[in-house]
Amino acid sequence: MSANVDEQRARYEAAGQGHVFRFWEQLSQGQRDTLLSQLKDTDPEEVGRSYRAMQRGQPEAPEDVKPVPEDAFGSMARSPASLLSQWEKQGLEQIAEGRMAVLLLAGGQGTRLGMSCPKGMVSVGLPSGKSLFQLQAERIRALQKLAGTAKPVPWYIVTSAHTHAPTEAFFREQAWFGLDPDSVRFFQQGQLPALTASGKIILQDKGLIAMAPNGNGGVYRALSSSGALADMQARGVRHVHAYCVDNVLVRVGDPAFLGFCIHKNADCGAEVVEKVDPTEPVGVVCRVGDHYRVLEYSEISSELASRRGTNGRLEFSAASICNHYFSVDFLEEVVRKYEPQMLYHVAHKKVGYVDDEGRPVAPDKPNGIKMEKFIFDVFPFSKNFAVFEVLREDAFSPLKNADKPGQVDCPSTARKAVYSLHAHWVEKAGGHVSSGSGGVVCEISPLVSYAGEALQEHVKGKTFPSPFVLD
Repeated sequence: MSANVDEQRARYEAAGQGHVFRFWEQLSQGQRDTLLSQLKDTDPEEVGRSYRAMQRGQPEAPEDVKPVPEDAFGSMARSPASLLSQWEKQGLEQIAEGRMAVLLLAGGQGTRLGMSCPKGMVSVGLPSGKSLFQLQAERIRALQKLAGTAKPVPWYIVTSAHTHAPTEAFFREQAWFGLDPDSVRFFQQGQLPALTASGKIILQDKGLIAMAPNGNGGVYRALSSSGALADMQARGVRHVHAYCVDNVLVRVGDPAFLGFCIHKNADCGAEVVEKVDPTEPVGVVCRVGDHYRVLEYSEISSELASRRGTNGRLEFSAASICNHYFSVDFLEEVVRKYEPQMLYHVAHKKVGYVDDEGRPVAPDKPNGIKMEKFIFDVFPFSKNFAVFEVLREDAFSPLKNADKPGQVDCPSTARKAVYSLHAHWVEKAGGHVSSGSGGVVCEISPLVSYAGEALQEHVKGKTFPSPFVLD
């Protein structure tokens, strides 16, 4: 133990972080073991390098910004129906051959929803009571049925230190939602210490470093270190659809998006929705010079954000929804070559710490820096990028906030989005759902229909009172 302590102390002192040992003599053996474990799993030299790179700053807002060109763009609303059908068919063929996997970013907790569980375990209050995880698992089962294959679609679920154990336990308790357990793999994204403004590691307690997830861009390193990428390659997977857990309408493994990216021979792609309001605070996929980036709304001038084409549509309208395509070859190149080049973004947070006397302090304003990488930071490394626009009402309703009057992106707006979409499916199939005292309440299980198909036999020529549940 003594040699181990001396080794770690030397590492951290050489990196200018020797203060993490200042309470060592006051710690119990259990506290010492915990601290040593954290210290061994953290590279203080890398922390320093990352901090210095962060201090140099992100690239300035670019000047050579252009909208996504037409030759890289496809749209559910504006592409010809024959092309959409062709792309979907091509996507389903790849799924049937076992060539596609889905990658779920599920490291977030439901803190902003007033819950302490992983966000994927949350129900938005649909009549069925299904959680986000269950809805997505059933969409994978429906996708396999659509593709006419017995081959499972591999599902890779990226967790965090806080969500890993409860997520695994939840899947076991729910019998994997009917999926083949061998097709579901969990792995954790990494963590980094929280830092002071001067770059010093923050001690949350006398024997505990304040740690934070390294952002959803940490998925690339985690794919490599966990063996998940090697597992994809061993399974013969060539294409990956990555998405965020909090989208209640997400089309998991969207075959049209997949087929479009394959048609374009893309190595990387983004699914987007149309930004209709110039002031909507969302990131926008743009072409910057000869590559693509997601620019935050604050990085685009109001003049550019408001510019409209001759068709009256916003020119910079490709709003990012954290829904991406990657070829496996591109992912391998990212983890081997590009991930170290990705710069960290800065998040200023309130981080609990201990003062010089070892007393806990709960700050009332941001006092710490958390460093994050974003999943879309690899877009500039793509050699052939594609952008596919979907209808917001069909495919995007995020869950980020707790319910309160006038709130958006909350359980009530998520429910309404589901009810509206599913009632539209019923109408399109020749049926009707009448409104009740709470409006139209309509829920169709993914096991019945993935995206509105195969409903005629259930609803044609019929009227259903709310609430209508087809499961």
